[in-house]
Amino acid sequence: MSGSKVQNLTILGSTGSIGVNTLDVVRRHPQRYRLVALCAHRQLDRLFEQCVEFRPCHAVLGDAVLAAELAARLAAVGCRTAVAYGPEALLRAAALPEVDTVMAAIVGAAGLPPTLAAAVAGKKILLANKEALVMAGAVFMRAVRENGAILLPIDSEHNAIFQSLPGDYSGDIDDSGVLGLFLTASGGPFRLTAVADLDSVSPEQACAHPNWVMGQKISVDSATMMNKGLEVIEAHWLFNVPADKIEVVIHPESVVHSLVRYADGSVIAELGNPDMRTPIAHALAYPRRIAAGVEPLDLFKVASLHFERPDFGRFPCLALAYRALADGGCAPTTLNAANEVAVQAFLDRRIGFTTIPRIIAGAMDQLPASRTLESLADVLAADRAAREAAEQLIVGRA
Repeated sequence: MSGSKVQNLTILGSTGSIGVNTLDVVRRHPQRYRLVALCAHRQLDRLFEQCVEFRPCHAVLGDAVLAAELAARLAAVGCRTAVAYGPEALLRAAALPEVDTVMAAIVGAAGLPPTLAAAVAGKKILLANKEALVMAGAVFMRAVRENGAILLPIDSEHNAIFQSLPGDYSGDIDDSGVLGLFLTASGGPFRLTAVADLDSVSPEQACAHPNWVMGQKISVDSATMMNKGLEVIEAHWLFNVPADKIEVVIHPESVVHSLVRYADGSVIAELGNPDMRTPIAHALAYPRRIAAGVEPLDLFKVASLHFERPDFGRFPCLALAYRALADGGCAPTTLNAANEVAVQAFLDRRIGFTTIPRIIAGAMDQLPASRTLESLADVLAADRAAREAAEQLIVGRA
């Protein structure tokens, strides 16, 4: 993308943390970026404020009532943004012909169809929705290849790996001098909590991440380390690296965002303050660099860095993710769907924290992994089956 050309953006999930941080970077560079579409689910007030400030051509909400209210409020202040609603409107926003770049930041399985639509339309995709690759890795990557889409990772870990790999890395690890990848993890809020005490932790405690400000679902995933397990699967698809060459390392300071090990003994890492605006700015401007509003890393203030091996007994969700990747087929889709159902049940106080991995394991045991997923319809069918199995397991424990 030429540095002089204005990029036309769609943001899927503009009212979430990634969307808000993306708009903060865009706000600093009005000469570089133009908002074409902003998409949210139910956060009407925040989307209204974003539309008034950035004046996108299109805005999308989850249902008709909210969309009608947004349209009326925008008309009252003279904002001519066209408002639409529902899944089909999301697909259209992701594939608009005038859009160059799509920030895919809708959390969970709901983000897969519009992100896939962006791939089919050949867009530059800034991927913050890891579930698109976890659920539908083969389907999604085929769409990227066949339609000439550009895929840039936004997760801080995958963005760090992307920056640390050889510039000409083609996805052939055996011919690149790369021996393996290290994905760093903070360890979440329960890294030092006695395992026996995890049964009684509350949603509020699980959402209190020590380093990052995130939404509820991803915060719980960080506490269980399922987030890191999903990232292992995502890294496998992004970089064509087998699971046995992807290692998770607990790094409590969250300063080293990930590392690449090379055959010559080198280990190259990307470091920075824990702020999502850094990978967002990197991907928005790639291959150039722009200011993100992030404070420079003060190595003297950091002073020391620590690294630990993860304990699979403390973090069984991480082990389940490695199992899903090894099983292949629809196992990662089952893992992701069952996790979403179990995490929501925990947030709703229907199950305890340590029941989350039990529900996921039970769903994986029930549903055979051998099913091959060839299309979006196959993926969504496997997703539904896993959600139903997880819900039945939760009800059975009541």
